[in-house]
Amino acid sequence: MSLSGIYGPAGGGANAGMSEQEQQYVKMMQKGMESCVVKSIMAGGMGFALGGAFGLFMSSMAYDTPLSPQGQQITSLPVRQQLRQGLKDMGAKSLSSAKNFGKIGLLYSGVECTIEGFRAKTDLTNSVSAGCITGGILAYPAGPQAALLGCAGFAAFSAAIDAYMRMPESD
Repeated sequence: MSLSGIYGPAGGGANAGMSEQEQQYVKMMQKGMESCVVKSIMAGGMGFALGGAFGLFMSSMAYDTPLSPQGQQITSLPVRQQLRQGLKDMGAKSLSSAKNFGKIGLLYSGVECTIEGFRAKTDLTNSVSAGCITGGILAYPAGPQAALLGCAGFAAFSAAIDAYMRMPESD
């Protein structure tokens, strides 16, 4: 049996067997996924989720010893109150981390997509430029020197990640 027999008539492509309404829905979804706004929102949402998980993990590892002033205050409380306070602190740290990761994902993705749209190219320059702009914006409230360092640091990180992702696979 030929491949055309399995996948429908020859030349049917990805839309073979779909109704007209289904084909329109697929086209709409593809256009949405190419939109900078949709990409940015998705990146922000994924960053928020990842940041929440990371914050929860990190806050669960942070604990006060009974020898620290705060640890002495906590150990003097009943166990139920200690748990309540610990979980409340973990939730607050997790939410804070989620917001930060979400903001970074939203900002970086939006800037990179916008640069890619203006340049009409997909290359390392887009990532480095987006990293520099994102790092500069995030560090700007701390002053121009911090913005410059944020730009350089985030650009270097973006370049390293993008270069790694573009490496050819070796078998």
